[in-house]
Amino acid sequence: MPEVLFHTLSSNDRRDALEVAASQSGRPAYLLEKDIWVVHALRLLFGAPFGEHLAFKGGTSLSKAYKAIRRFSEDVDITYDIRVIAPDLASEIDKDLSLTRSQSDKWRKKIRHQLDEQMCERILPNIKEELSRSGLPAHVYVDKESLSPALRIDYSPLFDDYSFVKSEVMIEFDARATGEPREERIITCDAAEFLSGDVKFPSAHASVLLAERTFLEKATAIHVFCLQERRRGERLSRHWHDLVRLGNSGYADKALANRQLACAVARHKAMFFPENDADGKRIDYHAALSGGLRLIPSGEARETLANDYARMVEGGILLDDTESFDQLMEQCAGIEKKVNDSMS
Repeated sequence: MPEVLFHTLSSNDRRDALEVAASQSGRPAYLLEKDIWVVHALRLLFGAPFGEHLAFKGGTSLSKAYKAIRRFSEDVDITYDIRVIAPDLASEIDKDLSLTRSQSDKWRKKIRHQLDEQMCERILPNIKEELSRSGLPAHVYVDKESLSPALRIDYSPLFDDYSFVKSEVMIEFDARATGEPREERIITCDAAEFLSGDVKFPSAHASVLLAERTFLEKATAIHVFCLQERRRGERLSRHWHDLVRLGNSGYADKALANRQLACAVARHKAMFFPENDADGKRIDYHAALSGGLRLIPSGEARETLANDYARMVEGGILLDDTESFDQLMEQCAGIEKKVNDSMS
């Protein structure tokens, strides 16, 4: 008997199929449904005429493309190649530039303006048309309140209780990098492995930012948090969790073996993310990736992070066995030492 396309089934049959997958996987059916829409979003993006200029990145890419982490990650992060969005600025990204915050803000505003135009004139119309052509019942629109350029795909949920999760997929765009190094990966739905042979789920062929670059991006973001001694840490503890999982998966070792990549990340962060520490001194990303990386916060910043981690665990966001916060910090301390010893 041939496979039936999931989205062509009746609502009742789709609901029944996901409940079967939920019983076998141990994951809530509504998360499996949302995962299908994440894959739909990736399929539409990378199948579009502009798809060749995109790169899938962030926590969801680590989960969907590399299986390096097992936590619920509901947003899609996309890089739109700066060489297409702002070619006049692209030539500067390989240079060691020390920009003031005002200079960096000027660049970001220019890129944001160009990206907003692309979203309204190309991306949004294309996604709307493809959703309609595929017969997928959803509403897509530009989120004008988001800090980053973003699209939201609101879909009609099959289940009444979505807990703390929303029946929508947010796609956040950035265009401050080339999206390299990257590679092609096939993205599949989590429910597919439990209903193989009966139902055909969507899949996507996506260009994905290499996990070792994501490791370095997260490590330097954590470094900034530690030096700024922040007292706000909502939804940030996931980065420490991801860092440990990337270390366990071997991607930290790949990052440490690529000194050229580390230098590229330091240049990029210095250009587009200039930050000061708690004393007002400019943070040196090159120093961070040359033996001076800090991954363990102290004082109130550590307490803030611990509270956020507790909320993440209680909310069921982590899908594998969870360690205590102190154990997580111990593992991060080991990664910190390994990175600094390797890069000093």
